[in-house]
Amino acid sequence: MSRSHLEANHAPPIPHVLIVFSSSVRSVDTVRVLVVEDEVKMASLLKRGLEEEGHAVDVAKDGVEGLWMAQENPYAAVVLDVMLPRLDGFEVCRKLREAGIWAPVLMLTARDAVGDRVAGLDAGADDYLVKPFSLLELAARIRALVRRDDRARPTVLANGDLRLDPATKQVFRDGHEIALSPKEFSLLELFLRHQGTVLTRTQIIDAVWDFAYDGTSNVVDQYVTYLRRKIDKPFGRHDIETVRGMGYRLRQAEQA
Repeated sequence: MSRSHLEANHAPPIPHVLIVFSSSVRSVDTVRVLVVEDEVKMASLLKRGLEEEGHAVDVAKDGVEGLWMAQENPYAAVVLDVMLPRLDGFEVCRKLREAGIWAPVLMLTARDAVGDRVAGLDAGADDYLVKPFSLLELAARIRALVRRDDRARPTVLANGDLRLDPATKQVFRDGHEIALSPKEFSLLELFLRHQGTVLTRTQIIDAVWDFAYDGTSNVVDQYVTYLRRKIDKPFGRHDIETVRGMGYRLRQAEQA
């Protein structure tokens, strides 16, 4: 038997650890991605796969480190695990958005629960992937996120010193927290999402109460009064304006 034949038969087996992240398609541009994952094997897998895709990859092992790195470096995307030590993924994402950092965030979780997905999106995440997942799908989602416009997507609605957080259901004015009923909160959120726009009573009813307006109910007027007493009067403001014969408008704060 020839030596070459022996060598062929006794060649070491090919290891089954190589992960093919993309078969023939690579990203046109190399971008820098942050992976925030505390599981060492998973972090290594994600790093190697994204590098095969042509990206530069940094890895953070907990929420605090991930938050710091995302604030210090201009990442094109952030892959963020939900269950992290020191600071969970929801809080990391929320703090990034509050700091004005709008890099696309793709959250990873082992829990396929609607509540978790909603919490992540409310915190400012752009996409969500449940473990186990295909690395090819992860790569495709990151490519899609990076291609999107990087416009600011505020999770906290603000008008001057008036701030409303849809996720935590909190309202602040001039640094003071204001307690609102669920309907008052929904009404203020509607005004903040349409600053400077006149909203008719019918539009408000449809958005907040979800029942047909018969033209005689004064429920909108009552709740506007309640809201003014809480967010305007104690602070010497008159931001919720009555537009005679039309409806109501939240005055848009002047830009400093």
